[in-house]
Amino acid sequence: MQVDEDEIYWRHRKEDEELEWSHDSTRLIAQLTQCFSTAMVGSRSWIGGFFHRTNTKQNDKFVDYPLTPLEEERLQRLQERLDVPYDETSLDHQESLRALWNCAFPNVTLKGLISEQWKDMGWQGANPSTDFRGCGIISLENLLFFARKYPASFHRLLLKKDGDRATWEYPFAAAGINISFMLIQMLDLCSGKPRCLPGMNFVKLLGEDEDAFDDLYCIAFEMVDAQWLAMHASYMNFNEVLQATRKQLERELSLEDINKIQDLPAYNLLYQ
Repeated sequence: MQVDEDEIYWRHRKEDEELEWSHDSTRLIAQLTQCFSTAMVGSRSWIGGFFHRTNTKQNDKFVDYPLTPLEEERLQRLQERLDVPYDETSLDHQESLRALWNCAFPNVTLKGLISEQWKDMGWQGANPSTDFRGCGIISLENLLFFARKYPASFHRLLLKKDGDRATWEYPFAAAGINISFMLIQMLDLCSGKPRCLPGMNFVKLLGEDEDAFDDLYCIAFEMVDAQWLAMHASYMNFNEVLQATRKQLERELSLEDINKIQDLPAYNLLYQ
């Protein structure tokens, strides 16, 4: 994660005085979300290249492991989702974005798909479509799935209801896109089939439940927030939190007795 001059400025200023969070401050939102830009920039081909360059835990002995027809079909459908960019001219994509807003803030009328209101959810600017450039539509689908299937958990994290929170919190939506990015990389989903143990075991979970990736996303989001609180983190520590979450999730996905997504130890976080 790169740290630019503005971020250095804010780091030193934070040492001098404690500032209150304000969703109305454009400058503040820009400073916070700068740290979460990993999954927001670059073309689909760049993202694919990044995955292959950074996934150092691949093991060739897993390349030829057999897939059932159902596992192969569901893996292919999931990989096809990765190739779909967010299209702000698509009525379906627009409707999904509006649906996300309505799930997040059901009692607040959205003024438009381009609105300063989106910053209240933790988007980088007034137009959230610009934040989908890296992970595409799947990152929106993940957030919407989270909001619909686990609404209590979704709102608890969105509104930062638990624990002793930092003055400088992670922006919810921007963090969500990074979690999608992290899972795709961790599971080696840009390969023909995953070549790492967590990815190989994940395909088995996918064979049991086609929503396994979306459910895993929700679990990972809960894990990120739990790590955040445990580490007493502030926004400059988000990359460390994400890496710690990845390591824990890799360990859980490598356990021998994981036969369905509900067997993951961290699954219970969704119902705490």
